Amino acid sequence: MSIPAIGGVTTVAPTAYLSALTGTEAAPASDGSAFASVLGSIDSLQGLQATSNELAVRAVTGDLDDVHDYTVAAAEASLTLELTAALRNKAVDAFTEIMRMQA
Repeated sequence: MSIPAIGGVTTVAPTAYLSALTGTEAAPASDGSAFASVLGSIDSLQGLQATSNELAVRAVTGDLDDVHDYTVAAAEASLTLELTAALRNKAVDAFTEIMRMQA
């Protein structure tokens, strides 16, 4: 299916991703890989925070040549922490809603 031309605008065809979607797709198999990727993300967060802390110490002691490196690392660690906390809060909210459901 494509959208016809309107007033000199060329037609737009759906992307391969959208044309491959159907409403009856099965849920992916649960082999634990999604949970493993979440744990890997938490390890990544810890690494970002460690890097930020190391750069902060270097900035305070005067060993850091470019303070911009610390600023970027601190912002990245902060944003990642906020995203992780938001995902955790949504997961807890979803679990709470499931527990409220009556059988």
